[in-house]
Amino acid sequence: MKKTIISFIVVSIGLITMIVYSTINGSISIPFGEMLSGLIFGGNEQVEIIRDLRLPRILVSVAAGAVFAVSGVLFQAVMRNPLAEAGILGISSGASFFTFFGIFILPGWYISDTLFSFIGGAIACAIIYWLSWRSGLKPIRVILTGIAISAMFTGLRDAFLNICSFLGISVGDTNASSLTMKTWEDVQVIVIGGIIFLLLAFFISPWCNVLKLEDRKIIDLGLNIQAIRIVVSIVAVFLASLGTAVAGVILFAGLIVPHISRYLVGNNHYVLIPFSALAGSLLLLMADTVGRILIAPLEIPASTIMSIIGGPFLLFLLRKGEKINGVS
Repeated sequence: MKKTIISFIVVSIGLITMIVYSTINGSISIPFGEMLSGLIFGGNEQVEIIRDLRLPRILVSVAAGAVFAVSGVLFQAVMRNPLAEAGILGISSGASFFTFFGIFILPGWYISDTLFSFIGGAIACAIIYWLSWRSGLKPIRVILTGIAISAMFTGLRDAFLNICSFLGISVGDTNASSLTMKTWEDVQVIVIGGIIFLLLAFFISPWCNVLKLEDRKIIDLGLNIQAIRIVVSIVAVFLASLGTAVAGVILFAGLIVPHISRYLVGNNHYVLIPFSALAGSLLLLMADTVGRILIAPLEIPASTIMSIIGGPFLLFLLRKGEKINGVS
């Protein structure tokens, strides 16, 4: 219990510190006091630029980190697979492809991004279940199926974007993993949707705990295991799709954070889900801030930083054959 409380405090302080540091540092650097005064009283041109360009990016990074991390927790619970993550499973690729398709079909209707992203993520998830289910979800079969689905949707997305480019049709920002040029409208979408479905994830945390049991034991408890899997999967898919629609495809946030979080606070999803949300926010904001400042004025996308971190982490899990705290 003491370790859990300390972990929450440290991560919360780290997140607040990183938000402040990221806000006042970059191509425009400004003292914290001047920044605060400009936000409250106005009249500072540099602060207005930061408010309109940098703050939305920071808030999107924070929200996206939370939704990706919690989606990873839910996917690992429902699939009983320590390597389950939206990017690896192909959920993000399906969501990304349908996001651009939605922009093409309904240009100017902003909510279509999230709607079509969810449809794509749901289709990818359904295909995974359909192709992987043979007397249970075997971890290696799920991962191999996810890799194939990811490759398929990535190819479809690239082909679709190339065709649109050839025809002179604009489908918005074709960078599939960019946190740049975010607006307050982006913040509104991901924050409102994120809060709703993060709360849903917290409320279904007892079901995630139940999924650690064998199917027969769950049925003996009088619970409908298929209904539980469907509900948890829907919440996980929406969180991943929401993050993909606004922030793009960012791999490994849903893989790294849940494993580190289990080590720090245990495997009780009632605690694991809110802690993972905080830790995911901190990790993605750190990745974006490092990429933005490290070789300024050039930028390294947060997705690239996450891949540099996540690749070795995945190899480590494969090397160790990890089964962390009951997730198998």
